[in-house]
Amino acid sequence: MISPEELTTTALDTSKADGCTVVLTGTSEVNLRWANSTMTTNGHMTTRSFSVISVIGDSVGVVSGNGAELDEVHAVVAASEQAARESGPAQDVAPLVEGDTDDDFGEPAAATEIGVFTRLTSELAEAIQSGRGELLYGFADHRVETTWLASSTGLRRRWVQPTGTIEINAKIADDLTRSAWAGAYTADFTDLDFPGLVAELQRRLDWSKRLLPLPAGRYETILPPSAVADLMLYMVWSMDGRPAHEGRSAFAAPGKGPGATRLGEQLTELPLTLSSDPSASGLQTAPFLVTTASSDSVNVFDNGTPVHRVDWLRNGTINALAYPRAAVQEFGAQFTPPAENLILTGDSAAPTDELVARTDRGLLLTCLWYIREVDPVSLLLTGLTRDGVYLVEGGEVVGQVNNFRFNESPIDLIRRVSEVGATERTLCREWKDWFSRTAMAPLRVPDFNMSSVSQAS
Repeated sequence: MISPEELTTTALDTSKADGCTVVLTGTSEVNLRWANSTMTTNGHMTTRSFSVISVIGDSVGVVSGNGAELDEVHAVVAASEQAARESGPAQDVAPLVEGDTDDDFGEPAAATEIGVFTRLTSELAEAIQSGRGELLYGFADHRVETTWLASSTGLRRRWVQPTGTIEINAKIADDLTRSAWAGAYTADFTDLDFPGLVAELQRRLDWSKRLLPLPAGRYETILPPSAVADLMLYMVWSMDGRPAHEGRSAFAAPGKGPGATRLGEQLTELPLTLSSDPSASGLQTAPFLVTTASSDSVNVFDNGTPVHRVDWLRNGTINALAYPRAAVQEFGAQFTPPAENLILTGDSAAPTDELVARTDRGLLLTCLWYIREVDPVSLLLTGLTRDGVYLVEGGEVVGQVNNFRFNESPIDLIRRVSEVGATERTLCREWKDWFSRTAMAPLRVPDFNMSSVSQAS
């Protein structure tokens, strides 16, 4: 297999387009699975793919391949140029980014190996042996992606992105309908508190011994960081500038005139700030943009552009929308790339347990799943609770209630938040396969809308 430097150099030397960008990604991945408190499988995979982005005039063509042989590289370059000639003019044309060469650009792909799970397997074995009648199910995954970005303007960038996730389910052996879930993100599994996750599962299974059915309705609800992450992610994915200016999104402000957006609108007096930051500790992401497809928020012309911190909400106010470079002049905005990590902060150091202790009567959720959009104009979402909804009375959890279907808009929900807790790194349940680097604060909502009872477990 040809080297990354040989692949990118060959592609650029072969190109006859007005401009050319090559994006190469090498992935090394290991995983571990267990069920019924027994190790079941583990695996190690390596993959590689590359894309050639050819610019001819104002038209763009993108074609991908595996890049094992030079003949394939030549073929992909030719195919991308043909795709550019056959496509219409691109909407958001901009000059390709110029830049320097990273010192490590010529280095091979970084790799992970099964030994990353050494401590985890030991702690898992101990948890199984010392269990209290629960069965453990779970999946751990560690992936290291190396990306090389090269262009005809001289840009040469390289980034290594580690991503680790773990999900654990615990079920009572003699009643598999009672289950609890916990998940976590980690870059390398050295900072994973697996015994703490298991202890939390055991605590939740203890809560589930008493079943207290409740009807649908609006309840004071504590959303833990995992559930908050799923809702905030969907909101920030909807914060593209062009749809807002064109009246196609929940962030348009049609009552304020043509092209008006909700930028500057205060949603809450609480000092909630929702940000993305490539240098955030423990959640680091690439400091430059990499994409092989254009959208309302990002453009292939922007490859290599430095990525900066963005406050999507700042102190409760809508502060930013996503814009590619070509939209900056059109909308009088600034280049704002989409989020690759997401952090919600407030002004509190109170963990979720302290919010529970200050609750007279309400619900504590575990996580959300099967989230779908009902109305894009209001960003109304629907979904289900999963793996434990608990009733809180007098500051203590007194039992488990049934699951619900909910209907909520994250924009409206932020307006109604009455208390915020301490930010902590978390793993969302619904979107983790697409987005795993989040740190969220738990939120108290006085009237979360549980629209119907769900039979889901």
